[in-house]
Amino acid sequence: MPVERRLKLLHCDAPLARSSAEPAVKIAFASADRRRVDQHFGAAAAFAIYAVDRNGCELLEVVQFGQLAMDGHEDKVSAKLDALKGCVAVYCQAVGASAVRQLRAQGIQPLKVPAGSLIKTLLRELQRELADGPSAWLARAMAMHQPCAKGCEKDRFDAMEAEGWCE
Repeated sequence: MPVERRLKLLHCDAPLARSSAEPAVKIAFASADRRRVDQHFGAAAAFAIYAVDRNGCELLEVVQFGQLAMDGHEDKVSAKLDALKGCVAVYCQAVGASAVRQLRAQGIQPLKVPAGSLIKTLLRELQRELADGPSAWLARAMAMHQPCAKGCEKDRFDAMEAEGWCE
């Protein structure tokens, strides 16, 4: 079982202007130095997790793992998946097919970027995308992470029936 350390940042006043109409998304970066994406997903020493909306971003948490080898053992991936709960995406320099399937099953989009990509640049690009209108993968991921994403269809039809809607 890999050793894990977490640093959660608590703020007295939330710097992001969050509203129910435009919630912030959680994005993770596989990074040993918290400045660059420099890790393979399966052997990542740490993840830096940010909240991002069109107006800003903030570091929420850093999760560190013990020394891991890229040996194909799946047990280390489960700890990583647990650490990324609530994230819509994880940026990494590489990711294996099995990990991609597991990430996608949890609604997390793996994004491969060139080694050494600056996190601040990726955050700015993501903010720009949120401001301009999210791409298909981001819109889908955001919808999956909304509180009622899985039960909304039933609720929507119940509300229409209560209003007297019919075909």
